[in-house]
Amino acid sequence: MATGMRYTRREFGKLALAAVPAAHVLDASTAAAFQVKPNSKVRGVSIGMNVPYNFGGRTASVDEIIQNCVKLGVSAVELRTQPVEAFLGVPASPPAAGRGGGRGQTPTPEEEAARKAYADELRKWRLAVPMDSVNTLRKKFEDAGVFIEIVKVDGIFAMTDDVVDYQFTLAKTLGARAMSTEIAVPDTQRLGQFADKHKLMVGYHGHATTGPADFETAFSYAAHNGANLDIGHFVAGQNTSPVPFMKQHHARITHIHVKDRKMNNGPNVPFGQGDTPIKEVLTLIRDNKWNIQATIEFEYPIPEGSDRMAELSKCVDYCRAALA
Repeated sequence: MATGMRYTRREFGKLALAAVPAAHVLDASTAAAFQVKPNSKVRGVSIGMNVPYNFGGRTASVDEIIQNCVKLGVSAVELRTQPVEAFLGVPASPPAAGRGGGRGQTPTPEEEAARKAYADELRKWRLAVPMDSVNTLRKKFEDAGVFIEIVKVDGIFAMTDDVVDYQFTLAKTLGARAMSTEIAVPDTQRLGQFADKHKLMVGYHGHATTGPADFETAFSYAAHNGANLDIGHFVAGQNTSPVPFMKQHHARITHIHVKDRKMNNGPNVPFGQGDTPIKEVLTLIRDNKWNIQATIEFEYPIPEGSDRMAELSKCVDYCRAALA
């Protein structure tokens, strides 16, 4: 270093990082030391993470989600509402219904009354949630360099109109450009009315049995009805490439779920080992500059001797290489 040359702490951090290979996979403690923020946008395409699902469930804490995303170098997520509402202080739900605690058993009158009372309490709580607190949560993610692009809402079709409005407001306040939920074609007509009202896309998540006609019916109901196209499920169930569907309906696709599966309802396998044209799909999004998040959805069995985070890192690297 030349005599008299001085560096700010930020400049020194940049110089130090320049000497560190594969900065996007720095461990969380190293990242924190250098104030590194993740960046998983590669040539215009956001590589996202389905969270907390990819980490093994639906109830991970916000801090754990952020820490794992930073460790993986992922800066975009599809975030379920369970961790969001837990952060906001959602009332605790009653124990699962069923005599003796057995799953699927008929609830006792007392359990049924508790369930109904909780549903009413939850509805009132949701309608009173202060959006200032939601902004605090959004800032927590964004300060770490992680952006909530999609908000996943489970069970939305059974919600009352006022609660559906709350879910849209929640998603928009979190900074999302779309919501997502599982597809039930007849119910997309009602939900599409809310999507148009709030001017927020809803990406319906299809499975192996979901074909192009199902999505096209949903599209016909509302301008803001879209598709969360799971390219692995599409290949496994439709036995063909999703590329023609994407070319035709790209404006309606909010995000894709990236996984690799075999055709004919074959299993989930590590990226590059199945029939899903992951590289072709990612380069299609890249070359056309479509605003479609490439959301990794981790579902293949963890190989012996490995662990979930190691496999997720491999998935991210596979997508990065495909887009490079």
